[in-house]
Amino acid sequence: MGRAAAGQAVPAAVRAAAGGAPLRLVWRNAVGGLTFTAGSGAQRRFLKWAPAGSGLDLGAEARRLAWAVAFTPVPRVLDQGTDATGSWLVTAALAGGSAVAGRWRRTPPLAVDAIGHGLRALHDALPTDRCPFSWSAAERLADARRRADRGDIDPTQWHPEHRRLQAAQALRRLEAVPPVDRLVVCHGDACTPNTLLTARGRWSGHVDLGSLGVGDRWADLAIATWSVTWNYGPGWEDRLLAAYGVTADPQRIRYYRLLWDLDP
Repeated sequence: MGRAAAGQAVPAAVRAAAGGAPLRLVWRNAVGGLTFTAGSGAQRRFLKWAPAGSGLDLGAEARRLAWAVAFTPVPRVLDQGTDATGSWLVTAALAGGSAVAGRWRRTPPLAVDAIGHGLRALHDALPTDRCPFSWSAAERLADARRRADRGDIDPTQWHPEHRRLQAAQALRRLEAVPPVDRLVVCHGDACTPNTLLTARGRWSGHVDLGSLGVGDRWADLAIATWSVTWNYGPGWEDRLLAAYGVTADPQRIRYYRLLWDLDP
């Protein structure tokens, strides 16, 4: 079996999808999911792989990308499949690089502005009345209750500000869903690395849209503002909101951050 950086074995399905092109491991997540890049120039592509039983649904991401690509810069799906070992997704590369690259960590103002502008552009471009996917608070909360009943929620994995809560306490706090501020098609994982930036510091696209769906825009904004503090340090939340074009809504931010911790 081929090998990637850091001695990571390349899954056979990924090796086959690469068609002989050299592979480089660029991301490994906490549940064993891997992302590789292959090829260069116009032939450059990304290959995501999720092991069986990981809970990652790359088929769901492929369907969302195939819908969204008509409206906004997201990766074009080239291939997707599943076998006994896991599933894979192959997409064409977009222009730009991750907003957590070293140069942007050293110059946060440009990156934060671009992330805010990009998220607003995504929300404005994707039509809610034509979107077949949902990411509503009510549906996410219902799913969290089902998983809590099965014992599948682990508060020790939550953000430190929520770890003092038990699952039942968190669910009670989430019962009163805030009224929708503005209904948009949410990214579903608006963390800093999922915005791509050009060399001039402008947003060029979004990646990792496996949870894309219609919901309150604060479901994305709460996480985007949280994430810039994780990646660039404190003090950037208001700047991101200003670039997006809103002022802080503390109630909705608190609600959607707690709900985020209960997502699978």
